[in-house]
Amino acid sequence: MTLPLRVGIVNYLNSRPLAWSFLCGTAGEGIETRFLPPAQVADLLAAGDLDVGLIPSIEVQRISGLRVLPGLCVAATREVRSVLLLSRGSAHQIKRLALDENSRTSAALVRILLRKRYGIDPECVSAPPDLDTMMAKADAALVIGDPALQVDRSGLQVHDLAAEWHRLTDRPFVFAVWALRDGVDLGSQEGVFRRSLEQGLAEMDHLVEAAAAELNLDSAAIREYLTGCLSFELGQAEKEGLNEFYRLAYDQGLLDRWQPLVIHGCCDDAGDSVE
Repeated sequence: MTLPLRVGIVNYLNSRPLAWSFLCGTAGEGIETRFLPPAQVADLLAAGDLDVGLIPSIEVQRISGLRVLPGLCVAATREVRSVLLLSRGSAHQIKRLALDENSRTSAALVRILLRKRYGIDPECVSAPPDLDTMMAKADAALVIGDPALQVDRSGLQVHDLAAEWHRLTDRPFVFAVWALRDGVDLGSQEGVFRRSLEQGLAEMDHLVEAAAAELNLDSAAIREYLTGCLSFELGQAEKEGLNEFYRLAYDQGLLDRWQPLVIHGCCDDAGDSVE
C-alpha cells in the first residue's frame, strides 16, 4: 500500500495562496495535511515525520538534505506588514527584545538588521506571540504572521522588517519555501504545489473574503497585502536575496554552515547555487 505524502503547512494568511488547495480539500488523494506553526513544521520535517513542509527559509540551511521546490515561496519585494519590530522607543535604544517563539527566519533577520542598520545587539528572549506578554518582559517585540496584521500599534515605534531589509540590500526577502525531505519521491504529486498556488490566485476573491471574516480585517487591506506586498514566485531576485541573507546570517554566527540551495528537479539534483 502506498503511504500518503505528509505535508506540513503554516496556516498564516501570507501562505494561503500557496496552500489554498490543501485548505480547501482539493489537493487530491494520497496527501495527509497537517497545519502547524512554522517552527513545528521545520522540526517535524527534520525528524522525518513530514515529507514536505512550508518552512522558514533559514531552516533550509539548518536541516540536512533538503531540496527546495522550484519557483514557489513567500516573499516580500518591499514592505511585508506582517513581520514587525515594535518598540517603546527608537530602535537604537532597544536593550531587550522578545522574539515570537514561532519565528526562526524573522528572529535571525531582526538581529541582522539591528546589528547592520542600528549597531546594536540586544538581549533576546523567546515569548508566546502575545504583544502584552512580550512587552512585559522586554522593551521591544518581534511580532509575525496574522497577529502582526491585527496588532494595536498605538504608542509604539514600528519597523517593517522586509522594508528594512530592502533598504539594506535593495533585494526582496524570502520568508518561507516549500522544502522536500531527502529520499522522498513526489511521484504523481509532483505538480500539486504549483496547482495549489494557481488555484489560490484564481480564487483570490473567495480567499480574501474568507480571511476578512476570520481575521476581522478589511477585505481591501487583505487584498493589498496578498497582491501588493507579497510575492509567491521564487525567481532570480529572490534567490539572490536568500543568498545575501544566508551569507549575513553565517557571518554573524546565526548559522553554523552555509551551503548552496538545492532546487528539486534542477541540474539532476546536483544543486542550483544561489551564489
